[in-house]
Amino acid sequence: MPSYSFPVTRAGETAMPPDEELMRELAAGREEAIGPLYARYAPLLFGMAAQALDRATAEEIVQDVFLATWKNASSFDPSRGPLRPWLLQIAHFRIANELRRRTRRPNTRADVDGTGLEDPPDPAPDQTERIWAEHRRAALQSALERLPARERQALRLAYFEDLSHGEVARALALPLGTAKSRIRAGMASLRAALAPIVAGLLVVALAGLAIRIREERASRARDERALAMLTSSDAETIRLSAAPDVPQGTHGNYRSRPGGGIAVVTFSNFAPAPAGRVYRVWTRFGDTWTALGTAVPDAAGRARVIAEGDVFSNRPDEVRVTLETERGSATPSGPPVVSWLRPRGPAPSVIPPTPDPARPPS
Repeated sequence: MPSYSFPVTRAGETAMPPDEELMRELAAGREEAIGPLYARYAPLLFGMAAQALDRATAEEIVQDVFLATWKNASSFDPSRGPLRPWLLQIAHFRIANELRRRTRRPNTRADVDGTGLEDPPDPAPDQTERIWAEHRRAALQSALERLPARERQALRLAYFEDLSHGEVARALALPLGTAKSRIRAGMASLRAALAPIVAGLLVVALAGLAIRIREERASRARDERALAMLTSSDAETIRLSAAPDVPQGTHGNYRSRPGGGIAVVTFSNFAPAPAGRVYRVWTRFGDTWTALGTAVPDAAGRARVIAEGDVFSNRPDEVRVTLETERGSATPSGPPVVSWLRPRGPAPSVIPPTPDPARPPS
């Protein structure tokens, strides 16, 4: 696994791997690759955002871009173009969205080639409208099913099949006046039926929206803290090696920094967990085990777990990923999949932190 020691060029400048290699490493779960990318492109993206927005918002835009890059590194395809314009296009969408938000115009621009990526959207008016629209459709369907069959049939043709009144009359073999009467009667019945349903759904929708917004904000804030740790110069990476009976391509990384209070664990090349079992991440500090959480690897065998707490401000004595029952336990009880044990002696078994590219090695 590359440790990114960055050889020094003749001019005394630190040479870093090319963008494509760093993105491959990041997609493979080697979080330390985000540091060189951040150092290389953060100033450029900040300058771009600061031309249109205030400094504080420009800093948030840069954070947004690298959060998206970190979480969606596997979606970058170097055959479609280099990384620099890919990052600039993500930044462009973020800046445009912020400008539209400030002028209270809805964001209707299409996300070309998926460059907006799949990170959770900021809670905004368009999100509220989308959630509320889902509830309205459910209410409409419920009310429609309660109509008399003749009115329901006429309304479906007129509003769901987009037929004119004349076409509805011909489809149902009815006089035009009769078709219009059924449509008007159906609409009147719908209005009466929807009034109490919509009132109740409004309460439910607003409560659900508030919960989702709180959850998304908390998740986003946690991701931003994780990114700040990953891009810090003193972050350390511990490699988790496969157990003897596990394919040796299976591995993980545990990344933290002294005093940071946050840890990021990534999985690489993990097989799907057997039925009734989950992958659970553990750290041991002294004699105390702490569970960081569970993970479900994607189709490529990748997963990520982020945990926060004062305990993660220190280097652990042991890190282990085990297969546990879904109910779980207070300490590791299932077979280990990957692990790391702090060796005895003064030298820690960690990957050196990424050096600051602005400073030549001493």
